[in-house]
Parts: sequence; C-alpha cells; structure tokens
Amino acid sequence: MQKAIVSLSGGQDSTTCLAWAKINFKEVYAISFDYGQRHKIELECAKKICEIADVKKHFIMDISNLFNQISINNNAMINSEIDVNSQNEMFKDLPATFVPFRNLFLLSIAAAKGLNYGINNIVTGICQTDFSGYPDCRNPFKESLQNTLSQAIDKPIHVHSPLMYLTKSQIVKFMDKMGKLEWYKYTHTCYNGENPPCQICPACKLRQKGFEEAGLIDPLLR
Repeated sequence: MQKAIVSLSGGQDSTTCLAWAKINFKEVYAISFDYGQRHKIELECAKKICEIADVKKHFIMDISNLFNQISINNNAMINSEIDVNSQNEMFKDLPATFVPFRNLFLLSIAAAKGLNYGINNIVTGICQTDFSGYPDCRNPFKESLQNTLSQAIDKPIHVHSPLMYLTKSQIVKFMDKMGKLEWYKYTHTCYNGENPPCQICPACKLRQKGFEEAGLIDPLLR
C-alpha cells in the first residue's frame, strides 16, 4: 500500500491511527476539521502531532459554516451551553455529544481531498467497542460508506478502521507496542476543551479507564 490520508482530530484514537498508518503506508497525509467544536484546542494538537509524525501534508478544513447552515449544532460538542454529561434531545438513547452525520461528512471530505493526491485509502479512529453508542462509529456504517464512496467514483476506496474492535486499554497497549505512546502527550480528549483535562467528562473518564486497565501512565498527565 502506497498512500493514505488519516482523519486526525488530535485526539487519542486518531493519533493511534496515524501511528498505524505511518507503519503501513509509504506516504501519509492527514486531514483535520473545524466543525465548530467546543474543544477546538484539538486542532492545535493535531498540528503538533503532524509535525512529530512528519506527515506528507496536513489539511485543516473549516466546515463550521456548513454545519451551522444545516443546523447540525444542537449537541454538546458544538453548543457549549449543553452539558456534555446529558442525554441527546433528538436521539434519546444517545448522549448529548452525538453529532449527527459527522463521520459521514468528515470521511467523505477526506476521500474527496485524498482523490486529488492519488489517495484511495482513508484511515479513521472509529471504534465500536469502548464508545458512546454513536451509530457512525460502528462497522456497518464503515462498510456501507466504503461501498458508497467506491460507487460514487466507480473506483475502489478503502476505509481502514484499525481500532474498530479494540477496547481503550487495548488501544493504549497497541500504541505502546508501536513505540509511539509519547505522542499521547500532545493529544486532546477532553470534551470541555480544558487543558489540563477536566477528568469528569465522558471522554476523560474513558481515557483514564483505558490507561488504568492497561497499567500505563498517561503521558498527558505526567
């Protein structure tokens, strides 16, 4: 495999995927998105991580206006007035942090951007094991999107999700095995956008649980 583009949020999982891509592809690009997220600090983290990883090129796409125009903003990830620990008003069985169609838009844009550079491999950190129940983090969504993208251009597009069936502790161990655990020092996971992390939002708690179960210390908290 030659080229890949990684959807890089600047968080723990996407950074792990970047490390994986650097091992499995000769040329690695990264793409990050400003969709109006309350934890926009993650974009600065993504920039730093791309420097460390020495990616071929790092794109930062501002799609916040798009999300506002189609009103994908009634959630805690974009609306800072909504409690990140509350339930979603529209999707009662999901947390308030669920952003409808987010991965659909992000990965489709990543595929389109990559096409200009001869890339047909998209790498994403979606995972259906330790997650918040988001429908667009499950394997059926990934397989469906991969087929749709391929059908859209009548050429194969491959969506890679190396973390799909890993728990958070397994992800931490995976990163450690690749020798890139220190990259986590520059990541951002906190939904509240705090640095140091708040340690009380769902993302912080899940990250902390993963490190505890892995028996390793989070470089971000040293």
